[in-house]
Amino acid sequence: MARNTQVQADHNAPPVTRILAEYVATHSSRGWSDAVDHEAHRTFLNWLGCAVGAAHHEAAAAALAAVGVLQPAPQATVAGRREKVDIASAALINGITSHTFDFDDTHLKTIIHPAGPVASALLALAELKGASGRELIDALVLGIDVACRMGNVVYPEHYDRGWHITGTTGMLGAAAGCARLLGLNADQTQMALGIAASQPIGLREQFGTMTKPFHPGAAARAGLMSALLAQQGFTASPRALEAPRGFAQVVSTKTAWNEATDELGRRFEISFNSYKPFACGIVIHPSIDACVQLRAQGVAADQVERIELKVHSLVLELTGKKEPADGLQGKFSVYHGCAAGLIFGKATEDEYADDIVNRADMVALRRKVVATVDDGIDEASADVTAVLADGRRVHVFVEHAIGSLQRPMSDADLERKFSGMSDPVLGAQRTAALIAACWELGGAADVRALAALARPA
Repeated sequence: MARNTQVQADHNAPPVTRILAEYVATHSSRGWSDAVDHEAHRTFLNWLGCAVGAAHHEAAAAALAAVGVLQPAPQATVAGRREKVDIASAALINGITSHTFDFDDTHLKTIIHPAGPVASALLALAELKGASGRELIDALVLGIDVACRMGNVVYPEHYDRGWHITGTTGMLGAAAGCARLLGLNADQTQMALGIAASQPIGLREQFGTMTKPFHPGAAARAGLMSALLAQQGFTASPRALEAPRGFAQVVSTKTAWNEATDELGRRFEISFNSYKPFACGIVIHPSIDACVQLRAQGVAADQVERIELKVHSLVLELTGKKEPADGLQGKFSVYHGCAAGLIFGKATEDEYADDIVNRADMVALRRKVVATVDDGIDEASADVTAVLADGRRVHVFVEHAIGSLQRPMSDADLERKFSGMSDPVLGAQRTAALIAACWELGGAADVRALAALARPA
């Protein structure tokens, strides 16, 4: 029996799937400014450092053991490890590790972490093909453009429904990038996007568990497989992104179609990428930054009676865990972030170790953080006052945290961040060579030399 549904569908949406497919397939190589190209190299560098750094995390070990059951062919590198696996498994594992520390790139308009799904799929495929670095960089720029443009179409309503937008749009970016790297034509790329559109991955319920970093890994694998299927003639709806029961209208009540096509080929979303100085959710960064500044002004933890924190409601919605039990939960605790900023003056992965999260002085200080919602404060800002035992009040307002587009990390900052994650895994000498290879990627004849450097000697 037919059902009378009340879906208010848009039957006149533009042909977004076709428009993006033609764009990905035909846009000229390096068809953007030097600034955009440099940002692509920064994005790749930051992604790879995060992936190498988490190579021996328990989540990586579990994922590698799981794919090992499949007896994969040694086709592609697992960053930071000696093992090689098939390209789909490499895309999965590198996507997981690149997001495990929550230290990866962020497209601030949508809070998508675009490199995890896109770069993880591309490096695996490029290594198998022996692609040039220029081919990889071109595919990275275009793949991230597709992921973030589709994110712009549906954000924030899609995210507010509980979808993890990094995974749900990341598979589209991975499919687009891999289609470009495979040299698929517009018809095939349209099919790749259509296949990927049926694989939105990620629920926000999983935040604070290993399944959160699984999302970009699974999206990378899904996008890669979508492109490989399309290459072999596998078909999908040519309107999979925009149809009334297609991707955008199913997963969101907002469908700003113009966001997919405005200034296409002239404005590149990778230009709006940012990089984290702190290994946690981006909404905590202003609060940590403020506490680091308090420390720099001479405020010591043992002087503090109370930390008054005023933030946008989204901050407490996403990171309101008052008593995190381990490092993964700590990344979703603005209270822990404030304590780390004041006690250590930083919040790298080291400050999210399980023993640090449960250390007595950290627990005591985070319990002194009193957080209140003030939606007059922007999501990217924080108002922090330390109330001291002698009655003094020391106030810091952070409008934009370090690492934001307004206060970006420099190339040198990114190199130091990379070294801090990679040195313990690869050693300082190999890390330095890998950093240099990342900066020179666009001119590399074959990406396999870089991939080899990403494995321990």
